[in-house]
Amino acid sequence: MVCGAGEAPISPLCIAGFSRLRSLSTSFNDDPQKSSRPFDKKREGFVIGEGAAICILESLDHAKQRQAPIFGEILGYGCSGDAAHLTSPREDGLGAQLAMQRALEDAQLSPVDIGYVNAHATSTPMGDAIESRAITHVFGNHNVAVSSTKGAHGHLLGSAGNLETMFTILACRDGKLPPTINLTDVSDDMKHLNFVANTSQSWSGHKRRIALKNAFGFGGTNACLCIGEFRENT
Repeated sequence: MVCGAGEAPISPLCIAGFSRLRSLSTSFNDDPQKSSRPFDKKREGFVIGEGAAICILESLDHAKQRQAPIFGEILGYGCSGDAAHLTSPREDGLGAQLAMQRALEDAQLSPVDIGYVNAHATSTPMGDAIESRAITHVFGNHNVAVSSTKGAHGHLLGSAGNLETMFTILACRDGKLPPTINLTDVSDDMKHLNFVANTSQSWSGHKRRIALKNAFGFGGTNACLCIGEFRENT
């Protein structure tokens, strides 16, 4: 299966629409590289990005037969739809919680097995807060690393989930956690989480590296992939 998407939404119509929704960052127009700042106190909107990423999904036997380099393994999947509002999720993050919990159940894993969460966080005040609330609910006191790469590349809209899935796969393969850039002052209600601020971190430990990738959308649509480092005997 060839799986992925490309998106080129930087156009007058798209920008006008999101401007009318008051979804875009405007406070850093004189220093645009600082505009996208997931989980930061000064976040106030997202930045539209463009790009593409394509994954090849296949059975292990098929990949071995053609001697393909294997980057990682999809272990489980979960989705939900809270339908709380046209553009906003439920404030308690129930939809995001269900997607993550269902991905863990599908993979037959528990929260303590997860070392990293690649967050959907787009740099909006409400969305980032709700997602951090949902992550805290699912993982409790487990010290899981969390980051959003949208600080670096912006929000690719229909191509966001697949690009960030690639970052998550490479994090599992290489043992390097991608940073959340422009994170200089974490919001008070999120300070208990490790957001891999500004600089990448090594993924320490001897267990198999396993991550969750969150991807959310308007109308309360929520999806989560459980991705693992490929090991021959697992």
